Amino acid sequence: MHGGFWRTPYGRDQMEAVAQDLVGRRYAVWNIGYRRVGEPGGGWPGTFDDVGAAIDHLALLHADGISMDLDQVFVAGHSAGGHLALWSASRAAPRIRVRAVAGLAPIADLTAGYHLALGGQAAGQLLGGSPQDVPGRYRTASPHAQLPLHIPQLIAHGTEDTAVPVQLSRDYVALAASHGDPVTLAELSDTSHMAFLDPCSQAHQTLCHWLAAQRANAEVVTARNFG
Repeated sequence: MHGGFWRTPYGRDQMEAVAQDLVGRRYAVWNIGYRRVGEPGGGWPGTFDDVGAAIDHLALLHADGISMDLDQVFVAGHSAGGHLALWSASRAAPRIRVRAVAGLAPIADLTAGYHLALGGQAAGQLLGGSPQDVPGRYRTASPHAQLPLHIPQLIAHGTEDTAVPVQLSRDYVALAASHGDPVTLAELSDTSHMAFLDPCSQAHQTLCHWLAAQRANAEVVTARNFG
């Protein structure tokens, strides 16, 4: 899932290069788009509805004969997309269950993001108000408030990130771990906010290594179940 502080004009073209790289690593990749702030239906709740619908659409594709293992659905997102990726794992009664999630420089705490004025109050624009104005939306939409997720999580963040402070990820991981979630924090030195969009970067390699480990673990579980 792409970032861009949930706003137009940023779109899924941001993720095209890394998506193509993952296809080359033999993953089936679904490069998700969603309505953004600045276009009709963007923001609360349309943006969230779109993300949920996109993930659940995998069930229809599978029913139409597209071969994929719906027990190995891993979700990853960058920046605002990292927030949406983490949020997607907290949905109630989804048609498709997310088995593992990676947040790449994610805005994991929308309340903190609002108070830090990240992206010029992007969180407030996404949710239609401040945490004081619409507290229920912040509780529902913020991954930080939805812990524990009960699935493996990778939180990767560059120490040189000037768009989203690495401390947000440190705080999220500490809280997730305190709830017993299997969560990994990868702090990447000399890494900027946008490095995750470069398939040749160490930031992207961090994601690839984690995905490979998740796939291997899932295959072991499948072998045990059917062996």
